[in-house]
Amino acid sequence: MEATLVNTLQGFPKGLIFVILGIVILVLAKLARDVFTKYSIDEEVTKKNNLAVAIRLSGYLIAVVLVFLGALYQPLTLIGTEGLGFDLQLMEEVIRVFLYSLAGIILLNVARPVMDRLILYKFSIEKEILEDQNIGTAAAEFGLNLATGLVIAGAIAGDSGGTELVSAFTALAFFGMGLILLILFSLFYQISTPFDIHTEIENDNYAVGIAFGGNLIAIGLISFKALFGDFVGWGESITAFIIYAVLGFILLYILRILIDLLLVPSIKVSQALTTERNVGVAFIESSVVISSALILFLSI
Repeated sequence: MEATLVNTLQGFPKGLIFVILGIVILVLAKLARDVFTKYSIDEEVTKKNNLAVAIRLSGYLIAVVLVFLGALYQPLTLIGTEGLGFDLQLMEEVIRVFLYSLAGIILLNVARPVMDRLILYKFSIEKEILEDQNIGTAAAEFGLNLATGLVIAGAIAGDSGGTELVSAFTALAFFGMGLILLILFSLFYQISTPFDIHTEIENDNYAVGIAFGGNLIAIGLISFKALFGDFVGWGESITAFIIYAVLGFILLYILRILIDLLLVPSIKVSQALTTERNVGVAFIESSVVISSALILFLSI
């Protein structure tokens, strides 16, 4: 017990440094989003009281933290610094986490418009968020932001077994695979539901947006699990990724059926989401699929 307390106290200064670094990363992420956004986020949130913009921004900031945590799981590789002391090692680790986090912020902002057009492609997301203040669209964007952040975190976490250039190339390759998985899942979700998610979300159906966003977070967790870990070779890594992807698709589809049969047996979920626009049912579906994805993540 005493040894554990001593180790905790010894690790506190280092932890505090990374807490401060995390706050710096969040501030830089907000500045980056301001640069990449054509409208004033502060004006929309404060003067226009636009909850949709606030929800969208919240998802983005959480995604940035996920990327930051993924960067923390990068192994520290010191070249020519043996015996030069803990301070130098810590400084190099801080710099590495900072640079990976900056790269993740850029990827998040570059990927956002691309993913918007490929996933919610039947209507203008900017119009729904800014003019209509559509909470359903914002909820879907919240889930998409978190899913993208999880993909980036999984892609950069672990040991690539090579130089920094090789690590960057490997991370970008798996980042691309993760985005493709998100796109395929959104198409699968659309096909496997008896309603058009685009029409429902565009028509201010908050329940469908929340349910879709929750499913995106769930598949993002599965993508993170599929991407996380040390790189052991293209063949083995890609095979493992595909297996996790297929398992994720099957798991989330079965769960949606079970929710209908067991958790909410008195009403059909699709009817509750569309006809009744039941936000409570949407949160139940989201909580079940996210929880199950977490169980899969921790048990395999």
